[in-house]
Amino acid sequence: MALTAGIVGLPNVGKSTLFNAITKAGAEMANYPFATIEPNVGMVEVPDKRLARIQELIPAKKVVHTTFEFTDIAGLVKGASKGEGLGNKFLENIRQTDAIVHVVRAFDDENITSVSGKVDPEEDIDTINLELIYADLDSVDRRIGKVQKMAQQKDKEAMAEYNVLQKIKPVLEAGDPVRSIKFTDDEAKIVKGLFLLTSKPVIYVANIAEESMADPESDKYYQIVKAHADKEGAGCLGISAAIEEEIAGLDDEEKEEMLAAEGVEESGLDRLIRAAYHLLGLRTFFTAGGKETRAWTFHQGMKAPQVAGVIHSDFERGFIRAEVVSFEDLDKYESMQKIKEAGRVRLEGKEYEVQDGDIIEFRFNV
Repeated sequence: MALTAGIVGLPNVGKSTLFNAITKAGAEMANYPFATIEPNVGMVEVPDKRLARIQELIPAKKVVHTTFEFTDIAGLVKGASKGEGLGNKFLENIRQTDAIVHVVRAFDDENITSVSGKVDPEEDIDTINLELIYADLDSVDRRIGKVQKMAQQKDKEAMAEYNVLQKIKPVLEAGDPVRSIKFTDDEAKIVKGLFLLTSKPVIYVANIAEESMADPESDKYYQIVKAHADKEGAGCLGISAAIEEEIAGLDDEEKEEMLAAEGVEESGLDRLIRAAYHLLGLRTFFTAGGKETRAWTFHQGMKAPQVAGVIHSDFERGFIRAEVVSFEDLDKYESMQKIKEAGRVRLEGKEYEVQDGDIIEFRFNV
């Protein structure tokens, strides 16, 4: 399930520093022999304390985390939608991602030049968002030109798409992103096929100074970024990218010591990974015991046979049933025997919608 979040931002905002932290903290690729990762893609393990608890109670020979990808996208400049800088390449790279992590400078440092000549998070956000809006408006105009004639001829699919495009265009012209529009389920399917940049979900990352790590809410620049994110209904995190890069290169003990010294319980990178994972509607189920205890990724709303197919297509094709235990029950009863005695092992069929934290053994026959 190769979903990826693209990291975007103006030059000198700390975007590449954050990506360096991600690649330093990268997942051990020996567990994924068939994965080919491009130099601008960083794969990280999704932090999940439940996995260690499952391993403690149902020991296996090894533990495997689920993973998530981040793509580093070249810094954007004003005029990218018209091809300035790496404009076309930049926009095409964003188009290939599933979500956007928008890094915004939120620190003072006279040694690091700001593109606009000053630290202004609101202006920086607007610069990138407007470029994405302009690019989408251009795509919408070109698409209207293609479907209008067919819509006039009463072609049902063309009429439906034309109506959606007409709904989108005035919103973009007003300077608002496509994700701010409410669509019906049928309209949403059409929007997905348009691959518009501003339809993608977004998390704003305020790259704050080290001294603000313990309490980002008190940082004046973070407050500006957070206010903008709230206005959009988007997520927002305060992260010190330089410190994250330093932390990512440490072993577990050193990492804990440094986080404690900074007055924080977990790294900003771990928070970002989880936030991006959930932003895309991704959830985790587990298989436990034997050769490996493993976390697997699935889309929220998937039913048991589809989730079985995440492990292997044969599991989905020959699905019989799923034996399910919730993580909460394992944590409470502390053994499979006690869970069975309490009548908490469930046998679920093809219509069962898998839940985050389910521990599953699939029965299948091919």
